[in-house]
Amino acid sequence: MTERAIVIGGGPAGLMAAEKLAEGGVAVDLYEAMPSVGRKFLMAGKGGLNITHSEALATFTARYGTQSSKVAAWLATFGPDRLRAWIHDLGIATFIGSSGRVFPHEMKAAPLLRAWLHRLRAAGVRFHVRHRWLGWAADGSLRFATPSGEKLVPAGVTVLALGGGSWPQLGSDGAWQSALTARQVEVAPLVPANCGFEIGWSEHFRARCAGEPLKNIAATFGSARARGEAIVTEHGIEGGLIYALSGPLRDAIAAKGEAVLLLDLLPNHDVAEIANVLAQRGSRSLSSHLKSQLKLSGAKAGLLRECLDPATLADTARLAKGSKVLPLRLTATRPIAEAISSAGGVMFDSVDERLMLNKLPGVFCAGEMLDWEAPTGGYLLTACFASGHVAGNAALARIKSRDASNR
Repeated sequence: MTERAIVIGGGPAGLMAAEKLAEGGVAVDLYEAMPSVGRKFLMAGKGGLNITHSEALATFTARYGTQSSKVAAWLATFGPDRLRAWIHDLGIATFIGSSGRVFPHEMKAAPLLRAWLHRLRAAGVRFHVRHRWLGWAADGSLRFATPSGEKLVPAGVTVLALGGGSWPQLGSDGAWQSALTARQVEVAPLVPANCGFEIGWSEHFRARCAGEPLKNIAATFGSARARGEAIVTEHGIEGGLIYALSGPLRDAIAAKGEAVLLLDLLPNHDVAEIANVLAQRGSRSLSSHLKSQLKLSGAKAGLLRECLDPATLADTARLAKGSKVLPLRLTATRPIAEAISSAGGVMFDSVDERLMLNKLPGVFCAGEMLDWEAPTGGYLLTACFASGHVAGNAALARIKSRDASNR
């Protein structure tokens, strides 16, 4: 094959697309805006790279919410089990943690990325870093900003894997949106996902509790309930428990200006049990009794005083109920630059089932720049790999079809 394929974006989706093209015998040029590829991937693995999850595929697929059916098609070709097998083929062992999450044996992203890049280079993939994509020139060439000035590259079959809008310092800044909307590609605004929220804390609570963890709690919003941990921040609240509910919370704030999240500070106790313990307080102070009998201290105890009025704190039955359904009024998401991931992006109506843009034949999209979102737990990474697999194979098929028609 004489045609070179172009991949723009060096995250998991772009690298996977490049691999599928190279496996098919296509010469691949991969362009990346940052000084090296995989920067967000490496950052995601700093606390232990959660690559995927071991739960049943039907349960796994449901994690993608309104776009579950779209993502399911990707996972059908490259799902969690195939991803693990692919990692093992790179010489990286994996294991399943107690939560069902899957990790590399060394827990780090760097060994996996090094092995992968070695294989890609051996397959002939050429990497061009510090090349920021600017869109298309009038003649259809791809425009790149480079340290030596703007560079034009003839456009062949192209895979765009430019990321979403979170962690812009690592390359995912959403700057690609204008280039696509200028070509009449429909793009939903990028918004935070897996993000923290703002709450108007009192100065007293903020000064005493910002930075404090909230362990072993549960939260409810509408019909959704999750259990885990969170952390009080200067601006509000964040953490794994909050991220699990961030999509519906974000959407409610966008629609109504606020969302009321109900915290359960004592998920292992029912209201009657808590009320019985509170009734035995005697002459002890409320703070001492909560700490000694219910292990409510620090930020948890502070939240009771922050969110409940004095009359409720003084009433045993109402306080017991309040500890189980403590209302937190969320007024805004934290900025997208702080979010773990983003939602929004190229709308699925703009691409076909092979992830090729309807308005730009020969241009494919993959990864977080498409309009879907996923919770933490390996779901985001798995779908990024899977979408790159789909786009790469589709780009390869298009090149082979062209070659066949030119013979």
